Amino acid sequence: MNSTVESRPYEVPVADALMSDTRLHYMDNLRAIAMLAGVLFHAALAHSVLLHNVWLPANAEQSQWVDVFAWFSHLFRMPLFFVIAGFFAALLVQKRGVGRMLKNRAVRILLPLVIFLPLCMWAVIAGLFDALAHVQNKSPVLLMIANAAPGTPPPPPTTLHLWFLYNLLFFYLITWILCQFQWGKLSEFFKRVKPWQFICVFPLIMVPALSSVNVPMPAPDSFFPQLWSFGFFGIFFLLGYWIFSAENFIEKFQPYWKLLLVLSLVAYGIFYTLIPKEFSMVPAPMVLWKKIIVSLCEAYVAVWMTLVCLTLGKTWLNSHSKFMRLIADSSYWIYIIHLPLLFALQYQLMDKNWSLFAKFSVASGVTLAIGFVTYLLLVRWTPIGWMLNGRRK
Repeated sequence: MNSTVESRPYEVPVADALMSDTRLHYMDNLRAIAMLAGVLFHAALAHSVLLHNVWLPANAEQSQWVDVFAWFSHLFRMPLFFVIAGFFAALLVQKRGVGRMLKNRAVRILLPLVIFLPLCMWAVIAGLFDALAHVQNKSPVLLMIANAAPGTPPPPPTTLHLWFLYNLLFFYLITWILCQFQWGKLSEFFKRVKPWQFICVFPLIMVPALSSVNVPMPAPDSFFPQLWSFGFFGIFFLLGYWIFSAENFIEKFQPYWKLLLVLSLVAYGIFYTLIPKEFSMVPAPMVLWKKIIVSLCEAYVAVWMTLVCLTLGKTWLNSHSKFMRLIADSSYWIYIIHLPLLFALQYQLMDKNWSLFAKFSVASGVTLAIGFVTYLLLVRWTPIGWMLNGRRK
């Protein structure tokens, strides 16, 4: 890596640096952190008070503190991921053209989805049937399934935790369509927007989408495209696409990150106070004023915390590290395989008389360890690794 870039990262426009084959590590590292945080988030949901009635491996050991931390990360983890996805999409279009970007994404995104979604679905269902047969302290959902009348139709198939790959395919196609038009005037308009204007106004774009779904925002894991996802995650994807060519966009928010962090915590406090304290299979409707305030809080926390992560990432994670590079390379594989593993482990822990901390640590730690070891043994130097991360040089 160019030493000048490492010593003075804020003085190098993002697009210029990447076009000269200079690697900006903070984007890789932030993406890896966002994906691995997803493993911890799903591990935490087994101990969530809010989701106890709707989560398959819900454990008797619960804590509202789990909800406090888990749902805060939930509001900005995937928005940050989609910003980074949009950023790299712009990089591919700039370097190779939109046609080759689509070809590249077909290998990196479509092919893994086609291969691993059926395998993950089979593994989740196999683990479910094993839990129904052997777990003594079943969760409310497991009890409901065990007591279901014969002939009860199964739930519709979903894209599971790989919904983000499915949604990305639509975002890449939209990118291809948008690339057919000239956006110079709109781009110039956004370049003139002041940081405080962006901080105050941009989140409002997402409120209609968030207002149309339950709280906290669910995973858009249906095979039928969820329009709200386009109006929320799609906007973050477009933001990342634009950041690639916007000179010093992230740096402009550097003076505001502490303020944005404090405001995010305040907004999240309001959000957490207003949301229901437990969920059911059929969510109760929320009164309009609460729904609007909750949606506003979701939107502002998502945008503000994404900006905080980008500014801190560019400050602290933009240097070469063999360890972080290995983590970044392995994170995609670990995320793909984690959910069936995690569920299988958490089913076994339901009958253990362990503390919440012990169960969470074992479930998340063993899942991450298996993911990392299998990456080293089965993925890193094999065609699977070439498919997920490209051929290693």
